[in-house]
Amino acid sequence: QVQLVESGGGLVQAGGSLRLSCAASGRTFSSYNMGWFRQAPGKEREFVAAISWGGGNPYYADSVKGRFTISRDNAKNTVYLQMNSLKPEDTAVYYCAAERTRSIPPRNTAGYDYWGQGTQVTVSS
Repeated sequence: QVQLVESGGGLVQAGGSLRLSCAASGRTFSSYNMGWFRQAPGKEREFVAAISWGGGNPYYADSVKGRFTISRDNAKNTVYLQMNSLKPEDTAVYYCAAERTRSIPPRNTAGYDYWGQGTQVTVSS
C-alpha cells in the first residue's frame, strides 16, 4: 500500500509556472506507475500525465502537451509535475495517483488504486 501527499499548488498568473510534487510513503514506490489528474469545479476528473514505474514512457493529455512535464525521483519517493505557460483553463484541483498492475500507466481514473488528497492550482487571467 502507498500513501500520497501532493504539494506545490497555488495562485499564479497566466503564463506563469508551478511545480507540483507528490510524495509517497512506503518502500515500493519504484514499482508503481504514477499519474496526475485534475478536476475543475463542476467537471469530471481528467487525465493530465502519467509515467511508468521506471521513469520511461511519459505521456500527456493533448491539452497540456508541450507545456507540462512529468518526472519522478525514485530515490526520493516523489513524482513531479512541472507546469509552464499556465492558462486559466488549467485551474483545478490536481491529484496524483498510483497503481502497479499494468505494464503501461492507464489514462483513466479507474485504473489507479491510490490517490492523494489534491492540491489547488488557480491561474488568473
